[in-house]
Amino acid sequence: MPSAPIDAQLANPRRGQIDRIGVRVLEELVEMIVTGAVAVGEFLPPEQALCDEFGVSRTVIRECIKRIQEKGLVVVAQGRGTQVRHFNDWNVLDPDVFDALVRHDESLGVLDEVSVVRAALEGVMAGEVASTGSPESLILIRGHLEDMRRLQDDNPAFLEADKDFHLATMSASRNRIAATIARSFFVRPRQSLRWEGNNPEDAVERTLAEHERVFAAMEAGDPTAARVAMEEHILGSWRRRRLPDGDHHLHP
Repeated sequence: MPSAPIDAQLANPRRGQIDRIGVRVLEELVEMIVTGAVAVGEFLPPEQALCDEFGVSRTVIRECIKRIQEKGLVVVAQGRGTQVRHFNDWNVLDPDVFDALVRHDESLGVLDEVSVVRAALEGVMAGEVASTGSPESLILIRGHLEDMRRLQDDNPAFLEADKDFHLATMSASRNRIAATIARSFFVRPRQSLRWEGNNPEDAVERTLAEHERVFAAMEAGDPTAARVAMEEHILGSWRRRRLPDGDHHLHP
C-alpha cells in the first residue's frame, strides 16, 4: 500500500491510524459535544472512563481526542483534562462537525444560517461571473440550465443539473475561498431530510425561473442583478421548503 503523500505526513507528523471502531468513537465524541451532552466549558470524562464507556484502548481514545482537538471542539488542559471549547472556536466546515450540527438541528437554526451564508457567498460569485466570467464558462453554465429545462419531469436528474449549475458558477467566479466554503454548505446539507423540507407543487417551475434570472443577469454582464437574483433564489428556495417547526426564521 502506498504511503501518505509527503505534504500530508508533514502536516500531521504524529497522526495515528484510526480504524472503524475508532471512527465510531470519534463520531460519538463529536455528538456528545455538538448536542451539549458535555457543555461548553465542561470537561470530558477522564481517559479511563472513556475507555470503559466505549470498550476501547487508551490508544484509541487518545487518537480520538487528538482528532476532536484538531476540529476545534476541545482544548487539552495539562493536569485538568479535556475541556469543550466555545462554539466560535469549532471548525464548522469540518465534515464530522457540520454533519452533526445539521443532524441535531431541531430548530432549523443551523440550516437558516447556512442559507444566509450561501446566499451571500454565491451572490458575490454570481456577480463576479457577470463581471469577469469567460465565454467558455457561460457556455458551460448555460448547458446545465438547458439540462434543467429538459429534465423538469425527472426530479433527481433535475436536482443534479441544479447542483451542476451552482458548482459551475462557483468555479467560473475564480473565487477559490468563497467557492470552497459555499460548496461545503451546498453539497452536505442536501444529504439531510431537514434540508429537503416540504417542496410546494410548483417548486420545479419556480426554481427553474429563478435560475433563468440568475443566468440572464450573468450573461448580460450585470453583476448587481446577478448577485440579487442568486441571493433571492437561495433564500426564497429555503423559505419555500422550510418546515414550520423551528424557532428560527430567515429575515429578508
